[in-house]
Amino acid sequence: MRFNSSNISLKRRGAVGATDFLRRDDKLAALLPAIERMAALQKDCAAALPSMFQFCEILAFEDGQLLLSTPNASLAAKLKQQVPKLQETLARRGWQVAAVKLKVQMMKPAEIKEQMRSLSLTEAAVTAFDELSGTLEASPQNATLIAALRAMVARRRTV
Repeated sequence: MRFNSSNISLKRRGAVGATDFLRRDDKLAALLPAIERMAALQKDCAAALPSMFQFCEILAFEDGQLLLSTPNASLAAKLKQQVPKLQETLARRGWQVAAVKLKVQMMKPAEIKEQMRSLSLTEAAVTAFDELSGTLEASPQNATLIAALRAMVARRRTV
């Protein structure tokens, strides 16, 4: 589970609903403190280095080892220079971070589904393609084109 700033800034109603859901199940309720801890750590890291942490995510935090993911090596190099500042800021906020490791990995981009354009043809256009398929010379070179035109006309006329 990834804890980026968009996950943290849930609407009040959604966050309460999610925590209520987690509390209802014994197994999931055991995860709630860890989730809240990781979300708080992500928030504190983002507050310490706001310009860099909008692209970074916490992968793990165990035994004082903080493992961060970065989307590219360039950002990892810049973040590596800021590790002492990050550790100092986190220490002031009560986090005991002994070491910070960086892992370069591509983040899954937000899924943006584009609307598929549906090609609509007028009846006159379909008729013109039908006539074209009938007037083309029946040669081996044109056979595939003629078959494609006839199939398209058949699909358009049944719709």
